[in-house]
Amino acid sequence: MPHVLTAAELPVADLLFRAEAWRQRLLAHPSPPVPPHARMVALLFYEPSTRTRAAFEQAAVLLGCHPLTITAEASSVAKGESLQDTVRTLNAQGVRAIVLRHPQVGAPQTAAQVSDAPILNAGDGAHEHPTQGLLDLYTLWLHYGKPDPETRWLRGRKVAIVGDIRHSRVARSNRVLLSQAGAEVWLCAPPTLLPDAPLPDAHLTHDAEEALQNADIVMALRLQTERMAQGLLPSLNAYRRDYQINTERLRAAKPDCVVMHPGPIQRGVEISDEIADGERSLILAQVRNGVYVRAAVLEYALME
Repeated sequence: MPHVLTAAELPVADLLFRAEAWRQRLLAHPSPPVPPHARMVALLFYEPSTRTRAAFEQAAVLLGCHPLTITAEASSVAKGESLQDTVRTLNAQGVRAIVLRHPQVGAPQTAAQVSDAPILNAGDGAHEHPTQGLLDLYTLWLHYGKPDPETRWLRGRKVAIVGDIRHSRVARSNRVLLSQAGAEVWLCAPPTLLPDAPLPDAHLTHDAEEALQNADIVMALRLQTERMAQGLLPSLNAYRRDYQINTERLRAAKPDCVVMHPGPIQRGVEISDEIADGERSLILAQVRNGVYVRAAVLEYALME
């Protein structure tokens, strides 16, 4: 019963191959026969989600599971029930896995301590989002021709992640997986949106020109205003001027660089329309790949 709590614990090569098998299967049979719903998977989401929740719902169905989607406002959480008691309740009702998104850092680890079923971290506060990091890595793996995932296949590639680094769980999971694959990772944000402490295996800067210089991969991040204290971002116009990923700013990157975004996108803020929808964009590929990767991760977690 493997939990999926952090990016560092993922069996990356195995999961990339599993995701590729799901991609090939669904390309060959876009509407495959689905096994009867003999098992239940709980999707316990204490925060809003579109891409992650929908991908896990599809993944559960593809694996012959019935997805039980539970939001905090429509559950006993609204009545004061603790996370541990919610997990115990779901275990007692026979769920085979729990996909958890929670605003508190460490919530998946807390849930795992009392759960008989595997816990899959779908994002905990500003800490981690392992399956998003994995699908971003898978997207790049496909883009670069599926090199041997047991090697440092991104060696010599520079990745610039630009945006609200302080509050980004995506940046933290991506830093782990991209560094493991050999990439040179740069994290760029205004000084108030950089983390207070250095992050291992990453260059931190508030200079977008420095971050994007000769970058092979540029990832824009959403400004998470819902997590920001007042004053962390003085002006959206100043952010657009200094950090928006647009045609002018991308001139510093390599001519064949690709652009990514984990979503949701705030168009005209962190990224311009012509870049989000342009030929260098892998954003929709990331969305498509989310289903394959979540199916792979759920399949792995449900191994007997």
